[in-house]
Amino acid sequence: MFSRGLPNNIISDYHNGDLSNCYKYFGSHLCHYEDNLCPQEGVFFRLWAPFAYKVSVVGSFNNWNPDKNTLFKTEQGYWEGVVPEAREGDLYKYYILGSDNVVRYKSDPYAFTSQLRPNSASVIFDIDRVYPWTDYKWLEARSRIDWIHSPINIYELHLGSWRRGNIPGIDYENNYQEADLRKSEEPLMNYREIAVCLAKYCKEMNYTHVEIMPLSEHPFDGSWGYQTTGYYSITSRYGSPDDFKYFVDYLHSFGIAVILDWVPVHFCKDEFGLYNFDGSFLYEYNTEIFRENKLWGTVNFDLTKGEVQSFLISNAAYFFREYHIDGIRADAVVNLLYHSYGQPEHMSARNIYGGRENIEGINFLRKLNQKIYEEFRNPIMIAEDSSNWPMVTKPTYVGGLGFTFKWCMGWMHDTLEYLQTDPLYRKYIHNKMTFSSMYVFGENYILPLSHDEVVHGKKTILDKMHGILEAKFDTVRTYYTYMITHPGKKLLFMGNEFGQIMEWRYYEELEWKMLAYPKHRGLCKFISELNYLYRTQRSLWENDDKNDCFEWIDADNSDESVYSFMRKSADPNDFLVVVCNFTPLRRENFEVGVPRFADYYCIMNSNEVRFGGTDEPEDVMIRPVPSGRHNKPFHLKINLPGNGAVIYKPIFRKRGDR
Repeated sequence: MFSRGLPNNIISDYHNGDLSNCYKYFGSHLCHYEDNLCPQEGVFFRLWAPFAYKVSVVGSFNNWNPDKNTLFKTEQGYWEGVVPEAREGDLYKYYILGSDNVVRYKSDPYAFTSQLRPNSASVIFDIDRVYPWTDYKWLEARSRIDWIHSPINIYELHLGSWRRGNIPGIDYENNYQEADLRKSEEPLMNYREIAVCLAKYCKEMNYTHVEIMPLSEHPFDGSWGYQTTGYYSITSRYGSPDDFKYFVDYLHSFGIAVILDWVPVHFCKDEFGLYNFDGSFLYEYNTEIFRENKLWGTVNFDLTKGEVQSFLISNAAYFFREYHIDGIRADAVVNLLYHSYGQPEHMSARNIYGGRENIEGINFLRKLNQKIYEEFRNPIMIAEDSSNWPMVTKPTYVGGLGFTFKWCMGWMHDTLEYLQTDPLYRKYIHNKMTFSSMYVFGENYILPLSHDEVVHGKKTILDKMHGILEAKFDTVRTYYTYMITHPGKKLLFMGNEFGQIMEWRYYEELEWKMLAYPKHRGLCKFISELNYLYRTQRSLWENDDKNDCFEWIDADNSDESVYSFMRKSADPNDFLVVVCNFTPLRRENFEVGVPRFADYYCIMNSNEVRFGGTDEPEDVMIRPVPSGRHNKPFHLKINLPGNGAVIYKPIFRKRGDR
């Protein structure tokens, strides 16, 4: 690694976009052995800046003097050298005299950690130091999981606003008013502290996965991590790289998988970041129409360059390899599928054939997924894609993009539009709740109720529901039941599980105080039990990719706004009957067709008192009436709560049972 120049095979892979461990060769690395280039002590630096006239390493070890540690430019166009005085923990940047004769001080694109914002220097960290991982049994078990046919219920969160620490000097028990007024001053917690709280909470709530909003270093908290400056630098807001390793390791010990949001589309224009790196547009497109991302005020990665592809593919691999994460959710994939997305019509870029498809972006996504699947055992690759691009979750060898899952944005938008409508008028848009069954088996979908739906005046999921507050609670429990029993994996953003009323604010923790109120506490208990039901009922996930796992009983009852359907496992005796009523009218002796004669037991009623409703639990079996309804030979007569949902499971008696 620490030799002048790079081996020819590494150079070739790097320039062709095929290198999946760039960070092993570029950036800063502590010298662990002695040879003629790397003394026993010191740090080796290597940088790709082919158009620079001069590159020096400046930092706390040389008083930021650009003349003291000038790097050598190899014949291959890389800048490299050893700084004997540098040590782990030292601050540094690159002094770059660019091709435009302008001096820039740049953070290291491959830095493993950085100063806490608003400071922007890179920090030397020994990524090669052995970490005492304890999750080998988890990784071995993960390698054998069939994700498509397993339960996946994701808790999405932002680490800086899920939980926070206490402000020193405030008596939180007796002076809660002051604490509430100063919530935004509460300190951020360390990765290790969050891990302990989060693992316990996810186990109590029966989640299988967590999805963390981006943790790569970013200068502005309000970007939520989606506008990055340090792709390899785990944000120092919550601690060190070793602290984040502890976070992942600890969650794995509880059987909870970790998915990380990742942004391969664009980066921000901060002076110390990747933008205009060596006086040229090195990481971004040279042409303005391709380069400028008008939607976010950022610049797009130039994926025609193999070096940029290697940078990004290595970055994804870095999180799997060095941090043992289980999956990545690629943000804004539609921007890699179409040049025109989010751009003004008159500035819409075209490919070489005159179309709007982003050919290099499409090829990059295929290469990314191929590389990750080749190198790591059973990773999860998720596309956050709002387009109708076909075969997103099909293998690359049949022409697909190769993702494991895709967010089902259409389901989310349709159902939320339906539930914000007055129940009196829902019958006119009845198909908003059924349309997804026409396409849900075309891809491997995740049903998302994500952070994007609870900000910028959109209101929280609870507050979106139509009606007075009590009706909102009843409706949201029914909605969550519909979501959990609908084909597809699940994702819910933090706070929605207990009915937060205030929109999400990234600068303060969730309104956990709401759990002191019975309705919110009841909703939280409901979500926990609903999640448990999802995990334990094979019919809800075993055949998620097969259309025979789902069957409508009655999809057309628009007048009463009632939906009834079955979820089925591979076992013909294992199925559930789900009935959702999206009006406030209670329906006594409501008739539901069923295919088999058995005792039917109500395993979930969203309107039970303990969940905040009005029904007492009924510990009774219902025997079907032997006459047909809904093209089924038998039917049940049930009491269907207003704005409520019920789930029935058949119990088949063995011969001789009474």
